Amino acid sequence: MFVIGRDYSRRADIHAHFGGQTQGGISTPANDPFVFLFTGRTGGQYGYEDGWRDEDVFVYTGEGQVGDMEFRAGNRAIRDHAENGKELLLFEALGKGRPVRFLGKFACPTWEYGRGPDREGRERTTIRFHLVRTALEAGEVVAETSSSVEKPTLAELRRRAFEAVKATQSGAFKEARQVLYERSRAVREYVLSRANGCCELTGEPAPFQTKSGEPYLEVHHTRRLSDDGPDDPRWVAAITPTAHREIHYGENGDELNRVLREKLKSIEEQ
Repeated sequence: MFVIGRDYSRRADIHAHFGGQTQGGISTPANDPFVFLFTGRTGGQYGYEDGWRDEDVFVYTGEGQVGDMEFRAGNRAIRDHAENGKELLLFEALGKGRPVRFLGKFACPTWEYGRGPDREGRERTTIRFHLVRTALEAGEVVAETSSSVEKPTLAELRRRAFEAVKATQSGAFKEARQVLYERSRAVREYVLSRANGCCELTGEPAPFQTKSGEPYLEVHHTRRLSDDGPDDPRWVAAITPTAHREIHYGENGDELNRVLREKLKSIEEQ
């Protein structure tokens, strides 16, 4: 949908199609699974210290120009994006009257408090989100588990998965990438165990077993255009490779994805 490094009109290419707030750094469309984030080179005098910390981690300062920043509105939307099935799309503002440049899709596994001036020059608490670029391949399955190791119960895996999607406070942005990996793994482990070897869309058994004897199913994120990053288990399914490809590339893919979301709702309610 958006190409990294390409420039877009914020109004014509983003808000005209998806809605959301047309001003400010965080836009939260009501009917689409995205949170649009906009960063720029200005704002340092108000405590906004956005920027890359390494090639995959971008620190993004939350919204709020006067007083301490709080977890409401856009800040809450970033922190809870995985629980809400939302994808974070980050753009760089190139200047007044100029387009915005797409920097990529991100997840927010950790955040920290900072200090800085507000618009009126008063010292205040800021919120800095650690955004990690997502780049998992579609269809990636959970790492193999040795049959000699006792597996956790489904209830325990479910607890870990739902706990995993919550962004946590951390003073070290370097931990964000590892936290993201561990969370993604926790969600996938639970989803594959929940499926119990059968496709959660069709009910068909897995087409084959892996070398460790586990049924092979692929993990699909029903609220995303791709299968990047972690998600809330209520929106993630384990399905056969054929069903997975049909959802992504088949002419009836959107309808199959809708049916799958309804089935996941029933499964989790049970």
